[in-house]
Amino acid sequence: MNRGDLTPDRDRQSEEHELQETRFSPELDRVKSNKNVRREYQREEEDREEVEESVEGIFESREVPSWKKQLTIRAFVVSFALSILFSFIVMKLNLTTGIIPSLNVSAGLLGFFFVKTWTKMLHKSGLLKQPFTRQENTVIQTCVVASSGIAFSGGFGTYLFAMSQRIADQSGDAFRGVKDPSLGWIIAFLFVVSFLGLFSVVPLRKIMIIDFKLPYPSGTATAHLINSFHTPQGAKLAKKQVRVLGKFFSFSFFWGFFQWFFTAGENCGFNSFPTFGLRAYQYKFYFDFSATYVGVGMICPYIINISLLLGGILSWGLMWPLIETRKGDWFPSSADSSSMSGLQAYKVFIAVAMILGDGLYNFCKVLTRTLSGLVSQIRGKAGSRTSLEREEEEDPPASPLTPKISYDDQRRTRFFLKDQIPSWFAVGGYVVISAVSTAILPHMFSQLRWYYILVIYVFAPILAFCNAYGAGLTDWSLASTYGKLAIFTIGAWAGSDHGGLLAGLAACGVMMNIVSTASDLTQDFKTGYLTLSSPRAMFVSQVIGTAIGCVVSPCVFWLFYKAFDDLGLPNSEYPAPFATVYRSMAKLGVEGVSSLPRDCLVLCYAFFGVAIIINVVKDGLGNRWGRFVPLPMAMAIPFFLGPYFAIDMCVGSFILFVWERLDAPKAEAFATAVASGLICGDGIWTLPSSVLAIAGVKPPICMKFLSSATNHRVDKFLNGSS
Repeated sequence: MNRGDLTPDRDRQSEEHELQETRFSPELDRVKSNKNVRREYQREEEDREEVEESVEGIFESREVPSWKKQLTIRAFVVSFALSILFSFIVMKLNLTTGIIPSLNVSAGLLGFFFVKTWTKMLHKSGLLKQPFTRQENTVIQTCVVASSGIAFSGGFGTYLFAMSQRIADQSGDAFRGVKDPSLGWIIAFLFVVSFLGLFSVVPLRKIMIIDFKLPYPSGTATAHLINSFHTPQGAKLAKKQVRVLGKFFSFSFFWGFFQWFFTAGENCGFNSFPTFGLRAYQYKFYFDFSATYVGVGMICPYIINISLLLGGILSWGLMWPLIETRKGDWFPSSADSSSMSGLQAYKVFIAVAMILGDGLYNFCKVLTRTLSGLVSQIRGKAGSRTSLEREEEEDPPASPLTPKISYDDQRRTRFFLKDQIPSWFAVGGYVVISAVSTAILPHMFSQLRWYYILVIYVFAPILAFCNAYGAGLTDWSLASTYGKLAIFTIGAWAGSDHGGLLAGLAACGVMMNIVSTASDLTQDFKTGYLTLSSPRAMFVSQVIGTAIGCVVSPCVFWLFYKAFDDLGLPNSEYPAPFATVYRSMAKLGVEGVSSLPRDCLVLCYAFFGVAIIINVVKDGLGNRWGRFVPLPMAMAIPFFLGPYFAIDMCVGSFILFVWERLDAPKAEAFATAVASGLICGDGIWTLPSSVLAIAGVKPPICMKFLSSATNHRVDKFLNGSS
């Protein structure tokens, strides 16, 4: 039997028996010595083979640049350009459906393409001084994702826009306080609250990445992609991917331009195409030819897209038509369709109940996994240390039972620990920024008292750690859940008579920015660890990206806000549905449930419970069958928005499904590039369309669809008038 198959206790007994025998037999001692020599030789051979097969073995001959050389001017020039592009994409998704896919891969791919093109041109002209490295590629990806992340955590489609007069009028609670968007205070607010999360987790980076070895799936996948780009074979594939991305980027951009010509009036153009008939169109069942959501559907997992469609069918296909028949009984017959005293209240609050039920369940699940993971990590670490100490005392030579650290891990750990970020710097930065923030925020929001902010900052590092640890285990950031927790706690603490609604929304912004940036930074530390990028370079890149986002994202939002007068209205091109949801949550926190229409609360309780039950069933079935159970959070989104975008996303899923069946290798290699091209092209078209809207340039044509009876009356009217 191989000694590696023995348990530690039996192995130690065997070694003690051998030691007793060698006291009486020099011959056996020589045999054992030969065994140790052979074992050492085998280990050296295994190590040599591992180096040859490992990822870091491929890059061993390339010098790893210092952390300062990883931060290049060209990297931040490219990052700034990509930050603008990705901010438009995220902002458009924020203001339409609120579903934002991971853009890390797209950022890494486009960063590689732009800098590689740059260096290639300089190399031909003989001016290239520094080659493009995977560390520089990681810096670009980190900076871009940090910048575009502010477009999400900045609350432009959620808590921040929920403070506006436009959303307050829809909710019917403008008397509880409003704060309309203004470029100046938004930028100042983001600069005050967006950096705290970075300092809160810096001292824990070694524990998260090296000691606990958290997987961070998104960060790991991005690192593998960047590593592959910088190998000869990966670079060839990356060029093909970029070429495909460019083709679909151009198609998507010009398709958006073509569609613009037919949108001269309300409900005009391809966005109002009654694909399934005019009756279905009234309940928002139609395909609107959106390249963005077809691309998003190709990136999102199948179950998310199916869940969205199921939610749309359940709500707009069954529930809302039935509740409409109770008009005059459950709610006033005079209530407008967008009034919170009518059908709109059922749409919003039932969706809120499902979101809260799903969020509560996942919060408890992730928190439980976090605590149990921490306990097992600490126990396992202590146990392994004790075991190693005993083995070293009893058998000084290397034992096959000693956990073997791979060559990749050895090299990555060495470089990760090389450039330390002092803990005093992180703690001092957190304290200073907290003090400044506590002094400034009450002047921006008079309802948000300084002691509310102080309490948030005391508990925020704990919640930031929990979110970063949970994201490392599950790849699921619960930033919005922690934000909702702040809405209810601070809103209830402030009370309805002391501006609790605005205080809750502002507190949500403070909390979301801290926990969101904390999990983003630890993801980037994982990417940096796997690409030998310096933690200092990662931190500086994250800080610069966050600063860029604090300026670029508000400017992009301001462009939308000024270009589209109907921004935030229910049936507009950019309805900002989650802004209404967040204001409704804040209203619920300070007012209670007394203002809801009849039986709305009963339905909310029912769907809150259904969301929890679905999650319990999903987890109980395991991965094999649980992956077919829909997600309550995704099902809730179409409740107040409609199923039209879910149809777009399912079309994207169908395209990917057929492609995988016909040519799986090509689908795996190029699907993300195709999806990214569709999203980026349509997203960047938003910039010229916004400029045209601000300049007052109107599309020339209105393409509308009428029923045969309406068309007959129109023709009769036109003929009569002529």
